[in-house]
Amino acid sequence: MPETVRGPVADLGATLMHEHVFGLSPEILWNWPDIPEGWDLETRAREAAAKLDAAKAEGIDTIVDLTVVGLGRHVPAVQRVAELTDVHIVAATGLYTYDALPPYFGNRGPGTLFGGPDRLAEFFVRDITEGIGRTGVRAAILKCATDRPGMTKNCERVFRAVAEAHLETGVPITTHSHSAGRGGLEQQRLLAALGVDLGRVVIGHAGDSTDVAYLEELVANGSFIGMDRFGIGTISPFEDRVAVVAAMCERGHAGRMVLGHDSYCFNDRFDADVVRERHPDYHLLHVSRDVLPELRKRGVTEEQIHQMLVDNPRRIFG
Repeated sequence: MPETVRGPVADLGATLMHEHVFGLSPEILWNWPDIPEGWDLETRAREAAAKLDAAKAEGIDTIVDLTVVGLGRHVPAVQRVAELTDVHIVAATGLYTYDALPPYFGNRGPGTLFGGPDRLAEFFVRDITEGIGRTGVRAAILKCATDRPGMTKNCERVFRAVAEAHLETGVPITTHSHSAGRGGLEQQRLLAALGVDLGRVVIGHAGDSTDVAYLEELVANGSFIGMDRFGIGTISPFEDRVAVVAAMCERGHAGRMVLGHDSYCFNDRFDADVVRERHPDYHLLHVSRDVLPELRKRGVTEEQIHQMLVDNPRRIFG
């Protein structure tokens, strides 16, 4: 059974595969706790739970919280949210960087200043098999990232550790990719070379692209693709995002797509007012209220929607 923040569940139901509960900046909060964005765990947990409850009312049963080290993961706060909502929250492990590693890892490991073994995979496996920190919450998915710079030396190190942890534990992998540079293909090449079955991989942010040939290549290589940034119109507008999903469904690929927003319930790195002004649809209700109705208008069937929201996440966490 898939692991969630509250423990294993029999069925995840309708699942948004790329979301975030909290994005936090620990050193900022430790040293300047009076930042205008404000952080009070109980207040923010109740706000987040209310947002998740609203998503539940729109038919969403589960979110996959892909906040890992590098994005301000704080699982005790997410545990409090999970106590306040019926929405299942799946936790992730991994490391988010486009190049530099946190000094703890950057100064240790092969080829670094002080050398020694690489502890990344060890930490990832511990999160999956024992629990994250002292919370007892077991991660159920691994995350790694590349962006515009491509597969830098340190990104490759993270991908290798993620692959090692995946092969040891069997949990799936999801990525952050740069679709404009067709970065998902580079990710697939490395993961496949490391022995990963690409059928256990989600290439995230594939939906930023309108290049159907690129998306079909990702699918042909065996991976799921994340149409998972609905609401971020500055990267790709709503019309393009839904048109691409509809086109891929028409070509028979509904069984390889998952949906999401890449949204945060609270993120101290964003000015919430500016986000609402520039990205008014960047929230957990957009897929349910706006995307699915538009997909139906474009001929996407209920069976295909069920595949993307229910069947495919079930297969991924198999």
